[in-house]
Amino acid sequence: MNAIITLLLFVVTAIAEIVGCYLPYLWLKQGKSAWLLIPGAISLSLFAWLLSLHPTASGRVYAAYGGVYISVAICWLWIVDGVRPSRWDVFGVIICLMGMAIIMLSPRT
Repeated sequence: MNAIITLLLFVVTAIAEIVGCYLPYLWLKQGKSAWLLIPGAISLSLFAWLLSLHPTASGRVYAAYGGVYISVAICWLWIVDGVRPSRWDVFGVIICLMGMAIIMLSPRT
């Protein structure tokens, strides 16, 4: 699979996972409607399905996905939660993306 398509798929997957966890959080911690659990469950189902679309070994997919997930979570922190990431957050994201790139782009025998 093309690296760009894989990266975009990882981003969409991360958004689905974060939304699937954020909606129950709103219900549990902020007293929002329990109806949020339905789209939350749908989003988590979408997350699991999206992970299954990758053609490589699941452990490698999960490891590489972790770097993208961290990046998207920090963006979520800024955009949704309104908390500007610190330089340490950004530095951590860079390190995670470097690890993800090594896992995704390393030669396979």
